[in-house]
Amino acid sequence: MKVNGKPTRTIWPAADGWAVEVIDQTRLPFEFAVRRLETLADAATAITTMQVRGAPLIGATAAYGMALAMHADPSDDNLKAAAMALKSTRPTAVNLRWAVDDVTAQLSGQSPNARAGVAYRRAGEICDEDVAICSAIGDHGLKLVEAAWREKKRQGRVNVLTHCNAGWLATVDWGTALAPIYKAHDAGVPVHVWVDETRPRNQGAALTAWELAQHGVAATVIVDNAGGHLMQKGAVDMVITGTDRTTAAGDVANKIGTYLKALAAHDNEVPFYVALPGPSIDWTLASGGDVPIEERGPEEVTRITGRTAAGEVTAVALTPDGAAAANPAFDVTPARLVSGLITERGVAAASRAGLAGLYPEKAER
Repeated sequence: MKVNGKPTRTIWPAADGWAVEVIDQTRLPFEFAVRRLETLADAATAITTMQVRGAPLIGATAAYGMALAMHADPSDDNLKAAAMALKSTRPTAVNLRWAVDDVTAQLSGQSPNARAGVAYRRAGEICDEDVAICSAIGDHGLKLVEAAWREKKRQGRVNVLTHCNAGWLATVDWGTALAPIYKAHDAGVPVHVWVDETRPRNQGAALTAWELAQHGVAATVIVDNAGGHLMQKGAVDMVITGTDRTTAAGDVANKIGTYLKALAAHDNEVPFYVALPGPSIDWTLASGGDVPIEERGPEEVTRITGRTAAGEVTAVALTPDGAAAANPAFDVTPARLVSGLITERGVAAASRAGLAGLYPEKAER
């Protein structure tokens, strides 16, 4: 995708050697800043503090984190320690575990002297694979957007509601939930996005709105609780969200508040789709109730960051001093509320049979 007209990915190797550069998403939308990662600790910090976020991008960053760890110390002990350190950063997104295990498997038969180079190459391959996967998700999702436009007799525009940020900022490029929207926009389909602000970190208002504007896609930011009202008024043609982990039976873990959107969509007969890459499917889990839900710090709830009229970016308090706050970062939408899962291999029913039909080699394990 593009930033100020320049093709840009969210993560890329530094030009001067053993380092990686990422977009610091904690600075958006007020400042476009690049952060340099030189060590395993840098990669782990970037994931933990959400300088990088979104399941596919977390996985890609973790893969590069393994390479940086091997560059510093390619020993067996450090290989195990690096894997443990990265897996502990964020528990819900399954892509992180998948990427770390993938790189670890690549290195298990390598001599210590070769490990850094092998890991660095594999991280780059994971990034390229993610771009191809997300582009394919966009192609399959485009058909759904085009079908919605045909149902409207090509009048007006297709209104899509999304929650959190599952665009290219959450992946290496293209995105998951937003990939069909970008493909539709580029194909000339008039599409408009209702962007949930997505408390508490406001990834919708800060990130989704920013990247859609960069691409020229029409979008309107709404408060999280407006979605149901818009569905009742017939102003939403479909909902598309992303996911950090999908079970083998089609239950979907995503940013907190996704479940409520699915309930509203179900009540108003609005199609509710989830876009996901294959690595986001956790074939070891049958029930969404088994997904570990990350609990983040209360300060994300009690404080909010914004820009003042004078141009200063600052955080301010929202709650009374001493007020308790809970901050579950994700919820689980049961498969029965999901109209379809948009993957790189096609659109599947949100069920074990549906996913197995697209990924038979995984389901048979």
